[in-house]
Amino acid sequence: MPCERKPMRYGHSEGHTDVCFDDEGKCIVTCGSDGDVRIWESLDDDDPKSINVGEKVYSVALKNGKLITAVSNNTVQIHTFPDGDPDGILTRFTTNANHVTFNASGSRVAAGSSDFLVKMVEVADSSQQKTLRGHDAPVLSVALDPSDEFLASSSCDGSVTVWSIESQAQVAQWKVLQKSSDVSNAKSLCRLAWQPRSGKLLAVPVDLTIQLYDKNTWTHVSTLSDDLITQVVNVVVWSPCGKFLAAGTVGGNLLIWDVEAKLCIERQKHEKGFTVCGMAWHPSGGRIAYTDTEGCLGLLEGVSSSSPSSSSAIQNTKATAAKETNDYDDLFDEDDDRMMDEGMSDSRSPVKKPIMDDDDDDDDDLMPATGRPRNRGSFLDDDDNSQDPGSVKLDGLPEEDGRSAIHPAVAPAVARPVYEGPMPTQPQRAFQPGSTPVHLMHRFMMWNSVGIIRGYNDDQDNAIDVEFHDTAVHHAMHLTNTLGHTMADLSQEAVLLACEGTDELASKIQCLHFSCWDTHKDWMVDLPKGEDVRALCLGQGWAAVATSALMVRLFSIGGVQKEIFSLPGAVVCIAGHGEQLLIVYHRGTGFDGDQALGIQLLHLGRKRRQVIHGEPLPLSRKSYLAWMGFTAEGTPCCIDSEGVVRMLNRTLGNTWTPVCNTRDACKSKSDHYWVVGIHENPQQLRCIPCKGSRFPPTLPRPAVAVLPFNLPYCQTTTEKGQMEEQYWRSMLFHNHYGFLSSNGYEIDSEGQSQAEKEQQELLMKMFALSCKLEREFRCVELAELMTHSVVTLAIRYASRSRRMALAQRLSELALEKANQLLQEEEQEEDEMAYLSRTSREYRGPNQMSSRQAQVENGCEEEEEEEEEYPQEEQMDAEESTETRKPRLNPFIKGGKSPERPSPKPVSREGRVNPFKVSGAGKSSSSPAGQPRTTNVLDSMTMSSRKPATLSGTSKQGKAPVLKPLAPKPKSKTQATLLQMSASKGNSKKQEDGQSGAEKVKPAPAATPPVSAENVENRKPKTGFQLWLEENRKSILADNPDFEEMDVIKEGMGRFRTLSAEERLNWTERAKGDSDPKKRKREDEAGQVDEHMESDEGSAKKKKPLDTSAKLSAFAFNKE
Repeated sequence: MPCERKPMRYGHSEGHTDVCFDDEGKCIVTCGSDGDVRIWESLDDDDPKSINVGEKVYSVALKNGKLITAVSNNTVQIHTFPDGDPDGILTRFTTNANHVTFNASGSRVAAGSSDFLVKMVEVADSSQQKTLRGHDAPVLSVALDPSDEFLASSSCDGSVTVWSIESQAQVAQWKVLQKSSDVSNAKSLCRLAWQPRSGKLLAVPVDLTIQLYDKNTWTHVSTLSDDLITQVVNVVVWSPCGKFLAAGTVGGNLLIWDVEAKLCIERQKHEKGFTVCGMAWHPSGGRIAYTDTEGCLGLLEGVSSSSPSSSSAIQNTKATAAKETNDYDDLFDEDDDRMMDEGMSDSRSPVKKPIMDDDDDDDDDLMPATGRPRNRGSFLDDDDNSQDPGSVKLDGLPEEDGRSAIHPAVAPAVARPVYEGPMPTQPQRAFQPGSTPVHLMHRFMMWNSVGIIRGYNDDQDNAIDVEFHDTAVHHAMHLTNTLGHTMADLSQEAVLLACEGTDELASKIQCLHFSCWDTHKDWMVDLPKGEDVRALCLGQGWAAVATSALMVRLFSIGGVQKEIFSLPGAVVCIAGHGEQLLIVYHRGTGFDGDQALGIQLLHLGRKRRQVIHGEPLPLSRKSYLAWMGFTAEGTPCCIDSEGVVRMLNRTLGNTWTPVCNTRDACKSKSDHYWVVGIHENPQQLRCIPCKGSRFPPTLPRPAVAVLPFNLPYCQTTTEKGQMEEQYWRSMLFHNHYGFLSSNGYEIDSEGQSQAEKEQQELLMKMFALSCKLEREFRCVELAELMTHSVVTLAIRYASRSRRMALAQRLSELALEKANQLLQEEEQEEDEMAYLSRTSREYRGPNQMSSRQAQVENGCEEEEEEEEEYPQEEQMDAEESTETRKPRLNPFIKGGKSPERPSPKPVSREGRVNPFKVSGAGKSSSSPAGQPRTTNVLDSMTMSSRKPATLSGTSKQGKAPVLKPLAPKPKSKTQATLLQMSASKGNSKKQEDGQSGAEKVKPAPAATPPVSAENVENRKPKTGFQLWLEENRKSILADNPDFEEMDVIKEGMGRFRTLSAEERLNWTERAKGDSDPKKRKREDEAGQVDEHMESDEGSAKKKKPLDTSAKLSAFAFNKE
């Protein structure tokens, strides 16, 4: 009868566990990291007796009514069995004891500890102790010889050592294990086992095999292996008769060998693939109990019924190998470790059996002979029964057998050398960032910057508590979890909950919209049958749910279903912040412990777009994703299981930069930090320290610690390395200012200017350090990162340091920066002019009616001004369109009629409206009721959010001078419009003082709209316009749904990404078509400058417009 695997039972909290039977086999005894020892009468015992012996229990042993436990308080304790009464402390260590075991008679206990020591203690008299010293690392396991002559121990130093108990000396040692620094980092627990009764053999798990050593010669005599084993063997245990050996692996495989025949006679797999860390064979040999690292208990039934028959069958197979009555008997050789299962009947005898077995219960234990690649991937839940019978393995066929007739047919199917490459990695499961494991009774369902959601699922209650960090957002809530929600998210607007479906009920999504202003504050949605929620998140006004159908479903915060889209792979987690949605999924199968994850970043604002298109997510080697989310400022971040924190660098092509390693702050290898929030300003990584665990308990309430950021730059112990790290960290952590401002959010301009000041100070310090080290080329490289004003300071420093060659190069660099700033500002002006003109054209003739009405009302003087200044025509047209609805002057005091506005408010600002000038040059000749006198320029001034600070500065001679490199206003577009309008207004005012013959020209005979069109057509093209005409098709090909305004904005963004040389080339190409007009415009600009200087009086003198003054001219600074 084949072995039967019973369903697993939850026994302890997640962590290391151990198991043993009592002397008579009536009870199963388990221990776990919750500090409890539980006594089970059977696997179906719903109320096992529980004994609390400490905070954590690492090992348990039971014999003669004495229960021995290795506890986390560095002691080995004794309790009575089955009462569980404390019976004293057997021995103490300086650190945790990792393993305890009895000898055959139960009179002596051996214990191994992390302080490198092994102790043997007499149970009757604990003062009788022997200490074995010789290991150089923590001891993993100990085992006592049945004859009480020897003790075997395995250690993290990579050795397995055999000691003589009498002399306390080493008699044998094998360096067969992989070294590690601590038990928590060891790849295997390496539980050793002596053969019962005789003690002839010592079983040692080594990687994917079990090595057997002879006690008489201390030599390696045999190796047990199987192709089903894909991960290291963790624990081995002998049957009471000493003929069979069972093993449990890290990958969850359970195997049984007939040691004499070296055949694997049983193969089972953990139902969830968890690591098997404890095994015990029933005293009668009929059952095997095992535990895993998730705290569960399992049982294999019926293992004894197969033992005698299989053993005799193997002997019969050897004796009748030359007979032709059974063709398969040739395959059952003593060295074969695969064929036994294929030839086993229900009685486990080697009779001919079909390999196509559809019995689901026997999928694992009746596995047919297969090729190696399929078996090595069996932990990915492949169908092991769908194999080719021709891939039968004949490695164990004895050479002297001489049956060469079979060899040619099966020789190419030898499985072992087929594939020896990297092994696929088990894909990590979907998780909710900021939550602890689902199987815990008390857990955090969500901990983020808004609040905490706790889940309770015990005998007394199944509820959810919601707590807010800021009670002004909402008061705390207590919810009854009748639906069994396991996933949650929390925002400033709502609580989102979800549960997986069952056979009877569909997966449900429930939202508590507490910020809703109506009375119905919650809504619920059922997913289609067979589709389960895997991850969820909340954003600003929306919710997203990723499902098992590889889809993402979007909802409004009020419950309206919105877009649905598919994912390329199974979701791992999703996160939301404002209008951003971050999705991580499996883009393929990883190898050698690495995860293959992809990431998508979407903007769900008014114009929805995808920012990151499924690029690979970088993780540390052999790690998995532990946390994914956003900083408080909205920058995506991720953390892997190795503790490395990475942040998205938007200015470097959306790459990921490591900014912190939490492992550097851990005191022990088993300690971790559980992240709850990240802030860029101030730079803080908010997390909870977890001692000996990856996540915190709910009670007591964990304390939040703050870790600093530190980019992994080279030589950070030197002054140069420290300043380089500080500078680039400041640059990275202040990128969010640009992102927020580009998306319409208000930013802390004071904080931004302070950050820029700190960055420039760091550059200047590095410059000074390089000067002292006589690294002048490096000084120039640093100066290229500086602003123009700081370069000037660097020039002074170089001059005082008597480095004239450096000062000369820096002067050339300063001049280049000034010219570059001037060109960029001119380019921006041209782009904005083109944008405004195209915007007017795009609005259409219906929206231009107010402009036409003004022209038809007799404003012929304006037509003449437009002929002279086509740029102002474009600006006026745009502003008049914006303000065409109510004809109210924003400067009017009181409730006067809009038809007769008073010009006084204009004069209080120190402005004179240039459009009030008549042909004779007198400003008072225009009729007071004419709409053009007060509407266009004044409306344009007041349309700005900042009421004309720059415009007023340029029009008033007494105003402070605007410095070229002063911080720009909050809105770049508005500042450019104001500067342009101010300069044009000054130009017009100066021309009013000239002769009427120079200003007044004959009005064109065509209608005003035709005149405006002709003026626009005569406007010379800029470099951006020329570039946009040639690249319009490519922009529309990438974004077919873009409107004209979107095309222009996208083109402006792409044009700015070009290098300075490329932009200059485009500008030169545009100038090549219209040089005469450009020269004319420059001449006019010179005349305007001269007239402005004369109007401002003799208090200030005009400076020559040489090369060094171009920067001032660019900023309209007339000193």
